Amino acid sequence: MATEYAHEPTRLPSTEALAAIALARQAAAGDAAATSQLLRRVGARVLRVARAVLGSRHPDVDDVAQHALIAFIQALPAFRGDCDPASYATTIAVRTAIAARRRGRVEQARRDAGTDTDSVAATDGEPGDELASERRKEVLRELLADLPPEQAEALAMRVVLGWSLEEIAAQSGAPLNTVRSRLRLAKESLRRTIESQPGLVALLGVDS
Repeated sequence: MATEYAHEPTRLPSTEALAAIALARQAAAGDAAATSQLLRRVGARVLRVARAVLGSRHPDVDDVAQHALIAFIQALPAFRGDCDPASYATTIAVRTAIAARRRGRVEQARRDAGTDTDSVAATDGEPGDELASERRKEVLRELLADLPPEQAEALAMRVVLGWSLEEIAAQSGAPLNTVRSRLRLAKESLRRTIESQPGLVALLGVDS
């Protein structure tokens, strides 16, 4: 999947970092003004992450971004203050968006029960390059929902956000080798899924 929102966890100058962390702690303590300021600070990034994971045309992008912001505020008491609060919000946004896509897949499966509809089948005809690229991205986003949560999260951070292994480990709180293992298992699972469906093999250009 092409990176749509390649952004590393923010590295701020120390004084600005301390100010952002202090703001997060004030918000965690119930300071309404600090909470409002913090939401303005991270809101745009959370929305971009939701769009990257779900796709910019997904009908639930705005709702997912709002839910991610709520989850971010609710999680502030657990914020350790060892990174920019915006990076903390980014991690929560990734998890929220993946969970939303997973729920969407379950609901779609229920609607399609008893039919022959293939939600990730290749489009008919010969689409143009841009259309084909968008279709590949959408299929891969859908496939993320089939992975275990920790694997999906690691793969989204690596492929969608463009984070390094070290950054994923820092944000997820997992050892570096665990991150490597999650990514390996995620890619192996995706390859098995893709190779089991001829339409996906052709669409994604995977050699079976």
